[in-house]
Amino acid sequence: MNSKPGLKVATIGGGSSYTPELIEGFIQRYKELPIRELWLVDIEEGREKLEIVGELAKRMVKKAGVPMEIHITMNRREALKGASFVTTQMRVGLLDARIKDERIPLQMGLIGQETNGAGGLFKGLRTIPVLLEIATEMQELCPEAWLINFTNPAGMVTEALLRYSGHKKVIGVCNVPFNMHLSISKMLGVDMDRVHIDFAGLNHMVFGLHVYLDDQDVTSRVLEMLGDPDIQLTMKNIAPLPWNSNFLKSLEVVPCPYHRYYYKTQNILEEELDAFELRKTRAEIVKELEEGLFELYKDQNLDVKPPQLEQRGGAYYSDAACNVISSIYNDKKDIQVLNVQNKGSIADLDYNSAVEVSCVVTKHGPIPLTMGKLPVQIQGLIQQIKSFEQVGAEAAVTGSYDKALLALTINPLIPSDDLAEKVLQKLLEAHKEHLPLFYKEQSVETV
Repeated sequence: MNSKPGLKVATIGGGSSYTPELIEGFIQRYKELPIRELWLVDIEEGREKLEIVGELAKRMVKKAGVPMEIHITMNRREALKGASFVTTQMRVGLLDARIKDERIPLQMGLIGQETNGAGGLFKGLRTIPVLLEIATEMQELCPEAWLINFTNPAGMVTEALLRYSGHKKVIGVCNVPFNMHLSISKMLGVDMDRVHIDFAGLNHMVFGLHVYLDDQDVTSRVLEMLGDPDIQLTMKNIAPLPWNSNFLKSLEVVPCPYHRYYYKTQNILEEELDAFELRKTRAEIVKELEEGLFELYKDQNLDVKPPQLEQRGGAYYSDAACNVISSIYNDKKDIQVLNVQNKGSIADLDYNSAVEVSCVVTKHGPIPLTMGKLPVQIQGLIQQIKSFEQVGAEAAVTGSYDKALLALTINPLIPSDDLAEKVLQKLLEAHKEHLPLFYKEQSVETV
């Protein structure tokens, strides 16, 4: 692969605390993925973090001895020009916006979370217009580049990009399937390469339809193990509430950690309300963690990704991005779980919808594997969340109050239309600065 020209990669949201993991991933793969230029881009409000992370990235590259140039810039167009791949890891409104997404719904007795329910919708409303701008710039400045997005809510964001952008080379990545694969392999006491899982569903709504150990279907065995309260398949940002063993047995497919929001709604809400009272919502905890991480990143002697980053809750996000980039560049034809256009993979969903499924990754991009019809026991919930994502994406693009209200009312975590409207109004006001489409001046016809 060294005969190929070096690559240029642009990372939008380069000041993210996850960036050292991305750098580590590129360093580890340098022989197969010769990135000569990595451009880290951010906005003015993120300048300090970008400079801290950028300097750490330079130290990491120097220590590794790879000829990768790290560029730090606020000029997005300069970074995009001629890029082969673009990764996006943004948070419009920074962590303070996430705190609002979590605390305002909880004030009204609703689950507050950055990718589910009201909070998830509003993160999408703020994020989608910005990503559509980036996609438009890519059409002009790097039309052949792949957009690799791991900005949440990744499902709704991918849906919007596929439906409303002219740039169709879009892939959403998530760490949840990787974490599930890793955790299940550990449960079974074997290496990951011996375990195969057929994944199908949506982002943060994905199920393991079948689990294979070598050539043997061990799905029932895995579900039985997950029913043991001493065994937890969860993540840093989700309460490790044990599953009901009889429920798992009847479900017959492996849920992801985020399914607790839908199958254990009351339990999750009680946990979150307790954290709300203590001012220890996940967003507030993450803000503290981030402050500690950036103090570490400032250390001029630090030249590796610190292990404390794994406490952040998004471990392996960046690694997932590195994997898909390398597989496209090298035409590996390996299987990865990605957010892509359905194209008939899941028979119960629209051909053009964004889905999260197992894909074969080629030089032409990911090809979703055919999963057929979903089991009836999960079909309805997935279709409901897909409706929420589609209507939410439309609201983000149009700035429609009515569509935003409809999206919230569709979501199963919002129990009534009246409550949906109340939380909608409060969140619209709280995020007014970052929702210009919802506050655009109405033109007045004059006679």
